[in-house]
Amino acid sequence: MSISCLYVLSLGAQELQCNVTVNSDQIEGSSKQLFQTLQQAVSDYVNNTRWTNMAFSQTEKIECNMSIVVKQVTTDNLFTCELTVQSRRPVYGTSYSTPIINFRDEKFNFTYQEFDRLEYQDHVFTTNLTAMLAYYCYLIIGYDCETFQRLGGTPYFQQCEDIINACITASMEATELSGWKAFESSRNRYAIINNLMDEAFKKYREFFYEYHRLALDQMTQNVPNARAKIAEGLPILRDTNRARPATYIINTFLDAKADELVSIFEKGTDAEKKSVYDVLMDIDPTRQNLYDKIKSQN
Repeated sequence: MSISCLYVLSLGAQELQCNVTVNSDQIEGSSKQLFQTLQQAVSDYVNNTRWTNMAFSQTEKIECNMSIVVKQVTTDNLFTCELTVQSRRPVYGTSYSTPIINFRDEKFNFTYQEFDRLEYQDHVFTTNLTAMLAYYCYLIIGYDCETFQRLGGTPYFQQCEDIINACITASMEATELSGWKAFESSRNRYAIINNLMDEAFKKYREFFYEYHRLALDQMTQNVPNARAKIAEGLPILRDTNRARPATYIINTFLDAKADELVSIFEKGTDAEKKSVYDVLMDIDPTRQNLYDKIKSQN
């Protein structure tokens, strides 16, 4: 289990172990070599860049996936894509890995020519592709740190904020700028960090830490207590969502955790089942068929 967010180890290794895929099935008549080269370039960039001053051993690297679906490529090398980003981390004392994030970016657009060199320079905008990938690398690391230390992701969310500011002021075409702009969407890259850095969401972030470190990581010692800890904190999601309706980070929490919550509370007490079911249905009624499993008899 990674504890690198708690202290720096003497070993040296990159932070991420990321599986990168580029799917070009929607593009007809194009050389697959271009997309294979892009996939390798993105994988090398994400996995071989040192994103922080922390040192991770090989077994502590954050496991994650980046799946790029290419929808269109223009003659001037503009790629219109969709990106799905997922990460997970081991639960202490078990073979189970809990999902941490599950984001879908529908505005993952960039200009790329085969064999372009992808390099990250701190506080310097180079290309939209390198900026977007760096943003998600820091987001993955920040979220991972949030599970080990209360508000531990703040330095990495601030890095995301810096990248956003650099992109907003860069000279980009509207297609590439989409996703970075304030008020463009409640579900874009700007919105995620705006939520996370807002003092109004501090209680949610603290719950996120408690969910993982004080509940899931304690499951092997005392399942009922760990389950009760989650049930006790879950109304924070409802309170946050009511204060800021349709908040993106609350939605993304459930995108990652809905199945896990059902699995945990299918075995809960009647009181826990009712409380958790009511909270989840208040926030996320579209998944009623899934949440109905909580109420089923064991």
